[in-house]
Amino acid sequence: MKLRRSMLFVPGDNAAMLSTSFVYKPDSVMFDLEDAVSPREKDSARLMVYQALQHPAYSDIETVVRINGVETEWWQKDLEAAIRGGVDIVRLPKTENAHEILELEAHVARIEVACGRPAGDTKLMAAIESASGVVNCVSIASASPRMVAIAIAGFDYLVDMHTRRSAGSEPELFFARAAVLHAARNARIDAFDVVYGNVNDDEGFLREVNIAKQLGFNGKSLIHPKQIDLLHRAYAPTEEEVTHAKRVLEAAEEARRKGLGVVSLDGKMIDPPVIHEAEMALQLAEAA
Repeated sequence: MKLRRSMLFVPGDNAAMLSTSFVYKPDSVMFDLEDAVSPREKDSARLMVYQALQHPAYSDIETVVRINGVETEWWQKDLEAAIRGGVDIVRLPKTENAHEILELEAHVARIEVACGRPAGDTKLMAAIESASGVVNCVSIASASPRMVAIAIAGFDYLVDMHTRRSAGSEPELFFARAAVLHAARNARIDAFDVVYGNVNDDEGFLREVNIAKQLGFNGKSLIHPKQIDLLHRAYAPTEEEVTHAKRVLEAAEEARRKGLGVVSLDGKMIDPPVIHEAEMALQLAEAA
């Protein structure tokens, strides 16, 4: 089970961040060639990201590259650099439908053959940023076996919906969050919640993290390193939850040894989903 609690955005034209962001230990680091880079800097940013991907310090961190959208002149060059550089995941922004994923997949397969990477080695992630993307997110999430995650990007989505973010429970994002999350679970892939833009508002950030966690998101996209530790602590299980998880796994193991098909703990049946939840709790505790 791959932990994807935190995905840190790193501008592709920021040499300092490209060379040091691994020290903050996010679960995934995403080198951004899209919105964070101006048109005149696209070529130089692409080269810097290609070089950063080969830095030995990133060998233990999952790497993601957000390429430019398929409607732009840059996306295929971005894709070439990312795959040849050894990226783990390519993130497609502003994904509107499954056809875009299939087109991306075909180019990824071609580049893997050309540069000698194993077939299927490069994974895909889609960013949902519009009403069309939300409506089509079920087919997007299941469009390719390379898909490992789907993410909701709040700002562009809300612009498309003719609204803006509010404080508190953020009802304007609820449907999109629920739709993206259900699409991810249906496809058996991970789901990332939206960025929280005010890096000086820890209270607001944690409030939103708790919403994402309660809904069931695997993690959250981040724009500042200071948010990583806050997020990881919020996703960590309590001592009581860890103790209960250990008891669940001990009871399940005892049942396995005795050849029992069903076992209960404290009057509640222990089935595969309960065991999976306990395993995830211990993994989160160990990571935290």
